[in-house]
Amino acid sequence: MTITYKRWTGLGLTAALIAGCGDPEPTAAEKTVDEQPTAIEGEAGEAAEAGEAAVPAITENGQAGEAGEGEGGEGGEGTGGEGGEGGIVVDLAATDPVVFKSGLAIVEAHVIAARDAFAIGRTEAAGEMFAHPVAEVLVDMEEVLTAQGVEPFEDLLVQASEAAYADGTTAETINQMSDAIIAALNAAAEKAPASVLPLGAVQAGVVADQVERAVDQYRYAIENEEYGPYLDGYGYYKTAAAVNERSSADILAANDRAAAAISDALEVLAAAYPSAERPETLDADQGALLAASSRVKLALDN
Repeated sequence: MTITYKRWTGLGLTAALIAGCGDPEPTAAEKTVDEQPTAIEGEAGEAAEAGEAAVPAITENGQAGEAGEGEGGEGGEGTGGEGGEGGIVVDLAATDPVVFKSGLAIVEAHVIAARDAFAIGRTEAAGEMFAHPVAEVLVDMEEVLTAQGVEPFEDLLVQASEAAYADGTTAETINQMSDAIIAALNAAAEKAPASVLPLGAVQAGVVADQVERAVDQYRYAIENEEYGPYLDGYGYYKTAAAVNERSSADILAANDRAAAAISDALEVLAAAYPSAERPETLDADQGALLAASSRVKLALDN
């Protein structure tokens, strides 16, 4: 994957791949745990006032794990326990299916955001969204994905990015390309590391991670008038909903409390992210958003 990524930079896509999605500082889900307290600990309000992170990634055992520095910030090493961009701890991804699948879910979030942004005429944002997770996630996860037998699929993302920027590309074409990427992501998810947990518990952890990211991005978008932070959060919300829809029966069977909490959280997020277009006013109740996310985490912890 790294070789392919370097080839793309030679084609003039460097800015789209490494510039980020409009976030001038790391997102909340992507700060390290020892830098910031979690929302469950009751410190989310203080973190929000400071414009800083409050939510780490969810790991297989339902606990908060370390997350790397994120979008728009300086990426971590991606090896030796350091988190790569996107908040994925690569060493954990090699053994923890929740972290592994959460990395893939981050990619899916960008694809959904790109597809829906293109549909409303936001072609530049769409091109950036398709390209961004290559540098943010896939380069760092290259060795883990290869070890799990995942065939490289990053070319699908760069082709979609190029198509989004090209004149005359139709929404139907972008939809088809997006479907192909999501199909590749779903196939990759099937090769996640083995788990002692039931599938539903693993999938609930992935949904929880996406919910946390969506909640955090909304808080950041309120303080930032750029389109990117809102679109990021929209993608995370839509991916949480998509993963939940694909796995709802398994999640319910594994943890009915988590299933109910996820349903409630998605309802709150749906009101906060009504479409890919950023509303003129972001007036969703941040307390309700944080509480909904915390309830999902608590349900997984118990």
